[in-house]
Amino acid sequence: MSGTTQAVDQADLVKRIRSWGSELGFQQIGISDIDLRTAESRLGDWLRLRYHGEMVYMERHGTRRTRPELLVPGTVSVVTARMDYWPDDAGESAALLDHPSKAYVSRYALGRDYHKVLRSRLQALANRIEREIGPHGHRVFVDSAPVLEKPLAEKAGLGWIGKHTNLINRDAGSWFFLGELYTDIPLPADSAEESHCGSCRACLDVCPTRAIVGPYQLDARRCISYLTIELHGSIPEEFRKPMGNRIYGCDDCQLFCPWNKFAQATAEADFRPRHGLDDVQLTELFSWSEEIWMKNTEGSAIRRIGYERWLRNIAVALGNAESSAEVINALQEKRNHGSEIVREHVQWALSQHELAA
Repeated sequence: MSGTTQAVDQADLVKRIRSWGSELGFQQIGISDIDLRTAESRLGDWLRLRYHGEMVYMERHGTRRTRPELLVPGTVSVVTARMDYWPDDAGESAALLDHPSKAYVSRYALGRDYHKVLRSRLQALANRIEREIGPHGHRVFVDSAPVLEKPLAEKAGLGWIGKHTNLINRDAGSWFFLGELYTDIPLPADSAEESHCGSCRACLDVCPTRAIVGPYQLDARRCISYLTIELHGSIPEEFRKPMGNRIYGCDDCQLFCPWNKFAQATAEADFRPRHGLDDVQLTELFSWSEEIWMKNTEGSAIRRIGYERWLRNIAVALGNAESSAEVINALQEKRNHGSEIVREHVQWALSQHELAA
């Protein structure tokens, strides 16, 4: 990083950064220092328990994840921004869970890939700062590098890490994305938020696979988001029935969190549902050819799982769907699919309908 070219009034600069952030569509901007010793200890415990499963990248970068100055030399402050993405009514989304014939896609993935949206806005914020004070050392991150975004956001006063390990804001719930701007500008830090979960355990009780093994403890190996997105191979059979119709990610712990009664629908056109993914039949999605899938997932976060895992996930959901000729025929058509993974999950799905017959 290179230093700033002129002295600045940091307190005044922070006020302007918040104003510019608002103009760029962020709902909140917070500032933190880079001391993540407590988070580093908790991450170490989590990794030792192997709760990260196949996500080897969580341990690959060592202390660069917990010590920002090692990831980006010269960093002394972190600007964290949040942007709401809630696209529709909570009641409608909750009613879609375990629907007998429709798919459930995690609300964050219904629209355009958030990485692209937030990254461009954060870079615009960095450019605005540069126009104001001159060149400054910085780097933008949106879930794209070893960054502990939730502990940083908590320190920046944007919310607290709830029992489900997501960040919760008392005025906005948890339906928002986070992005960071590492900077060499020494900015005054905001006060960290305190936890307001109290005795509530709604998220622990509603988790379909009991992935939240204790308050503030998530075993990703059991989490449907991990199983449908991060896991590359076969989904363990013990989790297939609990997955229901969730084909990409899982929102249960957020849908039933009392704090999300304060969530506001996003005004961002990029986050609006595409291709009817918020209300679509499983059989329709299963019928997409790879060419159609590539076209319909262009610019979407869903693209990252690839076509094979897409079919694998839907096959499981079809195994949990209400038996019908349409469902059976859809599965039969892919019984001899070229992918061994797809064939295995299709066969499992068919066996579920045979057992129910």
